[in-house]
Amino acid sequence: MAGHSHWAGIKHKKGKADKERSKIFSKLSKEITVAAKLGDKDPNMNPRLRSAIQAAKSANMPKDNIERAVNKSSANNGENFENLRYEGFGPSKVAVIVEALTDNKNRTASNIRTIFQKSGGSLGTQGSASHNFTQLGVIKVDKKEISEEKILDLAIEAGADECKSYTELHEIQCSVVNIYSVKKELEKKISNFISTGIEWIPLNNVQIPKEDHENLINFFVSLEDDDDVQNVYSNAEFLN
Repeated sequence: MAGHSHWAGIKHKKGKADKERSKIFSKLSKEITVAAKLGDKDPNMNPRLRSAIQAAKSANMPKDNIERAVNKSSANNGENFENLRYEGFGPSKVAVIVEALTDNKNRTASNIRTIFQKSGGSLGTQGSASHNFTQLGVIKVDKKEISEEKILDLAIEAGADECKSYTELHEIQCSVVNIYSVKKELEKKISNFISTGIEWIPLNNVQIPKEDHENLINFFVSLEDDDDVQNVYSNAEFLN
């Protein structure tokens, strides 16, 4: 099982815990606001916004919160978020890419550097870790939505390159340029999506023995818990 997908499964289960709900809602709200600010406020005309709203609905975010996040994009409050990428190596020498959405890059860089250092890892320059990955369009659907057989047929018809099923979710992969055309086809049969986005998929995995799982997962959780961090990718493969 690919490391990023294993971690996605952990995150999906972790996201169901009530104590994580407000943090998840905060990150989803930020993405909705930025997507609405950068494009049309009508989700039908703005694929990034539509995907952000679908992800929010999948996380059971209240409709009022979603509307507030969209409306916030019109507010002239001087709050400008920037998309940033950090790369480095974590415990067990796994390559890590961290995507952040921040209004203060000094704060974010300092926080992320500290998390890497505390774990025994190191933050590198841009390009230091990303050569271990390729970027693909990735669409995730909860397994309760559709069967493995049906999602496979649907993904092929939609023009996807690959469809994988894990314990909690189905993952459809396609080229970056085709992500929204594939998604549009899937939307004809599926209403709820966990997430849709451009992800960093590892080219080669680093195998992590069972005794090192906890240390690495704690590192990932520390990164995810930072308010500015939106996504974490690694080439870790967790061995049973």
